[in-house]
This record gives sequence, C-alpha cells and structure tokens, in this order.
Amino acid sequence: MSDARNEPWEPVRKVRTYEQVMAQIEQRISDGYLRPGDRLPSEREFSQLLEVSRPSLREALRVLQALGIVDVKAGAGRDGGSVFVGSPGSGFADLLRLQLALGHFSDTDVLQTRLALEVWVAAEAARQATEDDIAKLTDVLDRMDDPELSARTFNHLDAEFHVTIAESAGNSLSAHFMGSLRTAIERRMVDAYEQLDDWRRTARTVRQEHRDILAAIERRDAEAAVALVREHITTFYADTYGLGSAAGPRTDTLQP
Repeated sequence: MSDARNEPWEPVRKVRTYEQVMAQIEQRISDGYLRPGDRLPSEREFSQLLEVSRPSLREALRVLQALGIVDVKAGAGRDGGSVFVGSPGSGFADLLRLQLALGHFSDTDVLQTRLALEVWVAAEAARQATEDDIAKLTDVLDRMDDPELSARTFNHLDAEFHVTIAESAGNSLSAHFMGSLRTAIERRMVDAYEQLDDWRRTARTVRQEHRDILAAIERRDAEAAVALVREHITTFYADTYGLGSAAGPRTDTLQP
C-alpha cells in the first residue's frame, strides 16, 4: 500500500475568469444544451448569470469568435448578441497558419500529413463519388485550363480540386481538415509556384495529373487513384521544395 505522504503534490493552477466562462460554455455544448443557431443571453444578463464582470465575459466571447465557435454581432435586440455558428469556421485554419509561420511544422511534416490524408480520401472518393461530385471536379479542372490564370488563382483552384475530392469521400471531418490545411499553406504554395523558372510549365503537368486522378476516380479504380495522388504530391514537393519521396512516410504501407 502506497503512503499518501510520499505522493507528489501538483501545483494549484490559477484559472483566469474568462477561462472558467469558456469551460462552462464548452460543457454546455458537450452536454447538448447548446447547439448551432442557439443564441446566448445578452451580455448584461449573461454576466449576471455567471457572476463575472462584463470584460471577462467579452474576453471569453472574443476567443470563441476567433475559434469560429460563435458569431458576435453588435447591436440590440434580435440583431445583436452571440450566436453559435452552424458550420465549422476558419479558426483551425487560422491557428494552423500561425503555427506554420512560427516554424513549428516543417515542409516534411506537411508532406507526410498530406500523403496520409490524401491517399485515404482518394481511395474513398473512387468508391463513393457521385455523378454530382464528378461534375464538380470536372468544372474545377476546366477552370484551371484558363491560360490567363495567375499563380495565386491557379493555386486556389488546385486547393479546390483536392478539397472537393475530400468532400466526395463522404467524411466531413477529413474534408474540413483538408480545407483548413490548404488554407494554411496557401502562401507557401503560391511562393513555391512563383519561384519556379516556369510555373506555367509545372501547372500544365499538374493539370494533366489532376485529369488522370479524376479519370481513376470516375472509373472506380481506388488503387490507381491512390498511386496517382501519391505520385502527384511527392513529385510536386520534390520539384518545388527539394523534398525527395524518401522524405515522406512509408506510403507503400498506406493501403486504400
């Protein structure tokens, strides 16, 4: 039997008031008492209910707004107050972009994560994509064929193509994560294109690879879709970032 006198003590953490407010709101969400579209009490009423100062309440709401959890609107009556957002916001993408800017994740980290995620969604898209999904993907590729596109616009459409594949895989979380990741690395991708000797030549290769991936998805060939996506991503990172395929994970173990 252990002697309680010898157990290590843990320091008491001082929790700031706004963190306690956020904790209560999070608990209500977890318990199902707060749902998308629900409106919080007015600032005055809410601060009285929680017995906290209005500045502390505002600080908590500002954090939740930055995370894309609530939409805080100025004004009185029905036009004002805080409403829970009905769909995932940009908070995760914003946070990830800052983490990348601070150098917390390397290009190799991004490559490995993209490979792991995109291999899976490509296989699922080949199995589950609807005719509407195929039409959306085709439309994106048709718009990418415009010879007057800038590098930024081309990259935006490139991201849309990959996110649409993720959406057609039928998993909303993976689609949101894909969208957030592409938003977070947008600046890096544009810079990589613009630093190439001839980015339009690379763009032509990318467009053809996209067409091949879409063809594999359309004919329900998951194995081919996985192989094409894997080659597409590793080749791009090798050409633009100098990362060879060896920098990625053991993708031969990532089976569809």
